[in-house]
Amino acid sequence: MDHLRYSGLSFETQRAVFLDIVSSDPLIGETLSRVRTLDLPDWLVVSGALYNSVWNHLAGKPSGYGIRDVDLFYFDESDLSYEAEDSVIARAAPVFADLPLPVEIRNQARVHLWYEARFGSAYPSLSSSAEALSWFASKTHAVGVRYDADGRLELVAPFGLDHIFSFRISPNRALDNQQTHQNKGARARENWPEITVVPW
Repeated sequence: MDHLRYSGLSFETQRAVFLDIVSSDPLIGETLSRVRTLDLPDWLVVSGALYNSVWNHLAGKPSGYGIRDVDLFYFDESDLSYEAEDSVIARAAPVFADLPLPVEIRNQARVHLWYEARFGSAYPSLSSSAEALSWFASKTHAVGVRYDADGRLELVAPFGLDHIFSFRISPNRALDNQQTHQNKGARARENWPEITVVPW
């Protein structure tokens, strides 16, 4: 049960451990340093690459194990066109080209424009990248990091970190995302059998 050694501790303790793990991880550390060079507005590295890296560290698995990609959010409402987002993706491509995993970039200011067509339900118009985390299918996944203006690593975790440190995938019922919650939970258990998936 050593992988649960930080479960139930205070948020500040978990925050310090979380930031230490992700900043020390070769994949995440390198990605974060490269993102800074892009000067994207309101950016966040979010979700799987972060909590998966924590699970890998605590479960004794190698860096990058079970991680498909790195999700990078930014927020720019000055131009909501597909073409503007695509130009950011194209500009970033050479920056991340030699990383072992792809970096998926999305402008959170325009998610509401395409979400319903893709997933079948409406999505709110957001006011920041951080706000997007509150709508994730699972509370466990709602985590992001970025460097602040002083070069310090900043954490965004609207539901805290105990779900991650408890190896527990807990539903967030803000949207009708039951299928996503279940699918991601099942996929996670294939890589980290220590995980408990809380039913929707």
